[in-house]
Amino acid sequence: MTAQTDTPGPVTTVYKVTGMSCGHCEGSVSGEISQIPGVSSVKAVASTGEVTVVSAAPLDEEAVRAAVDEAGFELAGKA
Repeated sequence: MTAQTDTPGPVTTVYKVTGMSCGHCEGSVSGEISQIPGVSSVKAVASTGEVTVVSAAPLDEEAVRAAVDEAGFELAGKA
C-alpha cells in the first residue's frame, strides 16, 4: 500500500480578455501572463477572446488582471 499525498496537479483556468484582435495581441497577453510565478503555459486566442492558463496552483485573479492590463487589454473575468 502506498500513502496518498495531497500534492495538487496543474490547474487550468480560462479567462475572457477583451480587445485582442490579432496574433500580436495574443503574444502580448501570453507574454505578460507567463511571467506570473507558477504559470507553466498560456494560450491566447484573439478570435474568441479566451486565454487558457495552466498553473501549478490557482492564480490570484488580481495578478492576472494586472498582467493583462500591462499588455494593454482588459480582463473580463473567467470564461
